[in-house]
This record gives sequence, structure tokens and C-alpha cells, in this order.
Amino acid sequence: MWAREPQVLAHYAHHYQTGEAMPPELLAKVLRAQQFNEGYAQAEYLAAALLDLAWYELHVSQVPRPEEVPAFESAALKQAGVDCAPIPPRYRSAYFLHIFNDQYSAGYYAYRWSEVLARDTGAWMHANGGLTRANGDELRRKVLSRGRTAEPLDLFRSFYGRGPEIGPLLEYRGLGGG
Repeated sequence: MWAREPQVLAHYAHHYQTGEAMPPELLAKVLRAQQFNEGYAQAEYLAAALLDLAWYELHVSQVPRPEEVPAFESAALKQAGVDCAPIPPRYRSAYFLHIFNDQYSAGYYAYRWSEVLARDTGAWMHANGGLTRANGDELRRKVLSRGRTAEPLDLFRSFYGRGPEIGPLLEYRGLGGG
């Protein structure tokens, strides 16, 4: 999460022979490379997450027979507005463990949702003075140490003073449009 922060990077981003710090130009190049193909990656992930949710919206009487699964997938993706032939879902139903694993129960979206919260946390840190002990203590006291003593979204809103925003994640992935 914090590996890109200058004060963290300074502790480890050194040439293995000379000990010289990573040049800013090289860091910028590495960060740009990490954003390569992110539009595709986000779209395929979103399609898989929405397909996962579609399965859990079905009543047992609506579950398609095996030969009907491709048509179900197509209809579900069209209904969600993510049916795009050049960008298929990351996983199809027949080999998507998350869809049929009781531990997930339509929770595949949670990975991206967690990223939204994490990147929003990074934005909060930057807006409030960066990675300081005081900021870390505040985050720990108001969010991290609270566990399930309250609804997570309520803890988030209480700490940040607003609901989560997707902008920091999009910016991190190079999709912010700015």
C-alpha cells in the first residue's frame, strides 16, 4: 500500500551494487508501466464480479441447466451493461470458484471494494499531511482497531467525514482521466 511513498521508497529502492537511490525518472517509468492495460483489467474484473452477483440473484428454480449457462452469462452481462466481446469476464462460470464456493457467496466484488477503501485511505493520508505517526494512530484508533464493533461503512464515514469515493483508485490505476 505504501511502497510508492517517497519516505518508504527511500528505505529500499537502491541499486543492488552501488547503493544509489532509484532515479525519479526510473520510478516514474515503473509507475507508468504498472498502469499498462488497466482499462482492460478493470473491465474483465468487473464483468466477472457482476456475473458472480447474477448467480446469487437467482432463485433455485431459475438456475440454468449446464447447456444454458453460456446464454445465462450473456444475458447477465448484457443486463449489467458490461457485455463486450473484446473484453470477456476474467472467469467464466464453469471454472470460477468464487461463484460456487460458500465462503464467497457473491463476494468477488469485495476485492475491488477493498481497493476503493484502501486508495481512499491513501488520499486521506496525503490530504492530511502524509504518512505521519499521528495519522497512522488516528486511522488505527478510529478504523483498524474497531473491528466489527460497528458497521465498516459507518466507521469509514465517521473517520473520513464522507462515504468512499472511487476517484483515488481510478487515479492509482491510471484511469482518472486527469
